[in-house]
Amino acid sequence: MSEGTLEMKRLRVGSGCSIGAVADDWNGRGRCIGARIRGVNVGILDEQVLVLVFRALNWDPQALCSVARVSRRLRAVAERVLWRELCVSRAPRMVSALTAGSSSAPGSGRVGGGWPALAKLLLFCCGAAGAAVPGHFAPVSRFSKTSGRSFLSRRCGGDLLYVSDPCEHAVPGTAGDEDVGAYRGVFRGFMRSRTRACLVGGRAPLEPRVRCPYCGARVWSVTAAGLAPRSACRRLGAHEGRLEYFVCVSGHLHGSCWLARLSDSDGERDGSGSLSDDGDAFGVSEEEDDRRMPL
Repeated sequence: MSEGTLEMKRLRVGSGCSIGAVADDWNGRGRCIGARIRGVNVGILDEQVLVLVFRALNWDPQALCSVARVSRRLRAVAERVLWRELCVSRAPRMVSALTAGSSSAPGSGRVGGGWPALAKLLLFCCGAAGAAVPGHFAPVSRFSKTSGRSFLSRRCGGDLLYVSDPCEHAVPGTAGDEDVGAYRGVFRGFMRSRTRACLVGGRAPLEPRVRCPYCGARVWSVTAAGLAPRSACRRLGAHEGRLEYFVCVSGHLHGSCWLARLSDSDGERDGSGSLSDDGDAFGVSEEEDDRRMPL
């Protein structure tokens, strides 16, 4: 009779002992049967199943939010594993760059503010409070480190920053029904960045009434600190002096700007409403170093 069959008979019958007592006995190989029974469907087994389920759902963020609200345990699994896997699935090269040097496996390191905040930043446009534009899910987004360089002053040029294309919103009632653009981004290793060193060294105050829409942390106004270069306005196609630029203590960036009207000679807009660098509405060049991420 096999050893497995003997173990099952001991669990069913025993020698006058309860099942729990027999299950806690050690078998001949030095492994506790009870521990194996109590360990069914816990830990990594649950996580693997959930990863497979959400992979089949193409990492639907709304479904993931619903599951994370079911229980504390599922919320913990989502924060530890699922949001990270969503980020890796949607923006693999961006995540690899943000976690470079923190772990041997791309995407297995840590990011400032946590994975749930990064997932929200990838998929959610925070809107523009000054223009009464509410936040919303962004069906298509592109994050670019080339754009990020336009948001760094010369003394902070060594930092790595990803910034999205502006999400454009018409604002009725303004002169000529102007458009406001909302954008967001994230620094790599913000605690060691030159941008943070300049903000702290220059004693820039934290904003009393503004919080990061992605992690809830306090923010600095980079515009008020004099660290927002003119190249940011040019990159966004915004009016000079009409740009807001905030960065939180975790390294998440958000802001808004009033967009200048483009003439036909300035370039044609693609179907998603943002400027296309290479004429392909869903592709980006290697220089942009990431892809559009449809929901």
